[in-house]
Amino acid sequence: MQTFDYKKQILEPIKSLRGAPKEEMYVPGHRTCAGCGPALNYRLVAKAAGKDTIFIGPTGCMYVANSSYLCTPYAVSWIHSQITNGGAVASGIEAAYKALMRRGKYNGSFPNVIVMAGDGGSVDIGLQAMSGLMYRGHDVLFICYDNESYANTGIQTSPTTPYGANTTFTPPGKAIPEGKTLFPKDPPRLVIGGHPAVKYVATTCVAYPLDLMNKVRKALNVDGPTFLHMLTPCPKGWKFDEKLTLEMGRLAVETGMWSLYEWENGEYKYSHLPKKYKPVSEYMQFQGRFTHLKEEHIAKMQAFVDEKIQRIKAIAVEASIPTPKAKA
Repeated sequence: MQTFDYKKQILEPIKSLRGAPKEEMYVPGHRTCAGCGPALNYRLVAKAAGKDTIFIGPTGCMYVANSSYLCTPYAVSWIHSQITNGGAVASGIEAAYKALMRRGKYNGSFPNVIVMAGDGGSVDIGLQAMSGLMYRGHDVLFICYDNESYANTGIQTSPTTPYGANTTFTPPGKAIPEGKTLFPKDPPRLVIGGHPAVKYVATTCVAYPLDLMNKVRKALNVDGPTFLHMLTPCPKGWKFDEKLTLEMGRLAVETGMWSLYEWENGEYKYSHLPKKYKPVSEYMQFQGRFTHLKEEHIAKMQAFVDEKIQRIKAIAVEASIPTPKAKA
């Protein structure tokens, strides 16, 4: 059976930060907080994806702060969706473009369709729509920009909020001194384990911009659904000095609180693996959301991270900074 040519874009590798695209697709004029990790993340994603891109923005920080008063910072097409249905809206856009191309009513390149959802819009309230997109095999990149809380509505806990964090829904007190008692979901493993159509999943962090942009491009070059889990430190929610956003990202990787890897066709490849991990306390000490914790609570977090590091060591294949396959 002959396959229809949807004129999918092939994005070239970015070999250095100097070689990154100069044109900005996420421009000044938004109302995000000083030091906003998600805003920096959006800028890098949009720069990597380029002008022939459609963003779907479920309700969250990157919707509210970016689209107030009929003013948005996007130099590409963008549409708002409900926090519940980012995956469904993206599925419809992808299917509509394919139908138009098959009928000869659209002759351009197939656009990059990207959902930019927060942790709530990805693996909590928006989980069902995201999972449906993955299951049906739509050619869409679904991004979870993870600031580890419902930050837009007052810093409520989310499924990716770390153990021990002080949020408005998990305040520490006499009965529950550690604040949040649950450990976070693992979104990439959730996607990998439940969606056979997905062949590429990766994690990124704003403190590693070249790694981030190349993973965006690699994901967009894949036919079918892909998923990126992006750590985006949040000064407001994590309660750290806004000048430390990138430092928080680096410390997350250096302590094992966050890992950078790709999963491609069943194989894990890690990058920026520390030769020696720092204790998690070095990461937590800068964040007001953890200042109430006692030594036994920090030890519990360290044990959780140590177990994760051991799993990584058992399966890790170290990779260089990923680069997309260049067009033949």
